[in-house]
Amino acid sequence: MRLYHILPLLLVATALSAQDSGKWRLKRSLVSFASEAPLERISAENQRSTGVLDVATRAFAFQIPIVEFEGFNAPLQREHFNENYMVSRTFPHATFSGRIIESVDLAVPGTHNVRAKGDLAIHGVKRERIIPCKLVVTEDGIRVTTTFDVAVDEHEIRIPRVVQQKVAAVVNVKVDALFEPPGTAP
Repeated sequence: MRLYHILPLLLVATALSAQDSGKWRLKRSLVSFASEAPLERISAENQRSTGVLDVATRAFAFQIPIVEFEGFNAPLQREHFNENYMVSRTFPHATFSGRIIESVDLAVPGTHNVRAKGDLAIHGVKRERIIPCKLVVTEDGIRVTTTFDVAVDEHEIRIPRVVQQKVAAVVNVKVDALFEPPGTAP
């Protein structure tokens, strides 16, 4: 069994134990992407991510179900996204897990510009990434926002020559996520 099949199971197990161990769990999220090609713009968003954040160790795990992306220009665009590019039946999730590099105290309210270092797995291909993030810590939770680019060929997503003017080689990704403290009612 490959790691990208095991990671979702570990993430669910970690999320279930998060309330007891002091880990914060993802309360809400918005993950969106935009492909800006010369002949076409493709964009979609997803609000179904799951994740955990260990405030003490600054470790995190984030999972995005690929089939939950919505908002495409047309149903055919969504179909091509899932079947031809992301192959979501074979690779149902994108994941990012790792650790916040900077030694910030996430128990203290404030705003922190940090870097998240970890493995970004898309389309079954894992790449180590360092992604700049803004963390806003309040008594209600930790809000994480970021914007970064993903080169599709780095994750072995092939764009046929016939549609290269319609699908960008680099996709812009935005994340807005709120982690809530342990013991918070769902």
